[in-house]
Amino acid sequence: MSRFERQEILPGFGMQGQKKLRASSVLVVGAGGLGCPALLYLAAAGVGKIGIVDGDQVSLSNLNRQVLFGEKDLGKNKAYTAMAHFKEKYHDIEWEVYPEFLTVENAEEIISEYDLILDGSDNFPTRYLVNDACVLLQKPLVFGAIYQHEGQVSVFNVGEDSCNYRDLFPGMPAASEIPNCAETGVLGVLPGVIGNLMALEAIKVLADFGSSLKNKVLLFNSLTSAFYEVEISPQPISSQAPQSFEELKKMDYELACEGVRQLSWEEAMGKMNPGIAFVDVREEGEVPELNCTGLLKIPFSNLEREKTQLTHSEEILLFCQSGIRSQKAAQLLIQDFPDKRIYSIRGGMNAFKKT
Repeated sequence: MSRFERQEILPGFGMQGQKKLRASSVLVVGAGGLGCPALLYLAAAGVGKIGIVDGDQVSLSNLNRQVLFGEKDLGKNKAYTAMAHFKEKYHDIEWEVYPEFLTVENAEEIISEYDLILDGSDNFPTRYLVNDACVLLQKPLVFGAIYQHEGQVSVFNVGEDSCNYRDLFPGMPAASEIPNCAETGVLGVLPGVIGNLMALEAIKVLADFGSSLKNKVLLFNSLTSAFYEVEISPQPISSQAPQSFEELKKMDYELACEGVRQLSWEEAMGKMNPGIAFVDVREEGEVPELNCTGLLKIPFSNLEREKTQLTHSEEILLFCQSGIRSQKAAQLLIQDFPDKRIYSIRGGMNAFKKT
């Protein structure tokens, strides 16, 4: 008996659909609230090769929605931890893990290896980067997003006259327009619903089964349990979209979307010198502590009063717990110090790795 028996006897899917899944590969960008449930059902369905790219670590606040992880996984890399979960369940899937964030430098190399990309990221710079790379590589892209009580799903770059993410959202949002779960909140079941729908769309595209959400956006409201469908159409090519990977590699998606340059911890530590202000904008009592020579502690709530400490610094590197407040702090300081080089450290202390 095959573990895929219930799929193989399904009219319209059958053995042919299962063989197509077995021969296919999917890259899941982000093993978070959307990526976790999507991974569960992609693996259970029998996709032959699955890649996971995520440079973040598991934190306690993830556990209400990122269902592959538990308390024993706190502090571990999400991509590796997710793979370990499945290695114990299924022997017949090939796994690739990328314990890093997707960037303009690595996007082409990573994405080109897969038949379909599922974007479970939670930030606009990554969404635009993934979309642009998929357009250049002509890779199908399953998109999903959530906000408070609402979720949306669509499928891009499938066949002729297919929409992409820039047809739905032509312009990158201003920093002040960008919401996030850390500030707005979310019930864990909502990304579960949307992540499962994303897995369904990926399976349909890969197995050539049913009708995908090509040129449509499916909207879900968790307060009313209502679904809505909106049609979209291809638009003229955006002047902001790169026309080659040479152009893509020159783009700064984070600066364009959020108005703030970001660095990894490795890049930040490589910059340390007496002319650099290294600033912890977390509030008193937030842990873990970071012991570092020259570290300044300026809580975000006191930033306006204490920013004079930064007057003589050539560059300012800011970090918080998750990378959200440090971006806001950077936005405020850029207005006061337009001639300084100001950065937010990506992922904050949640992404910090001791070397």
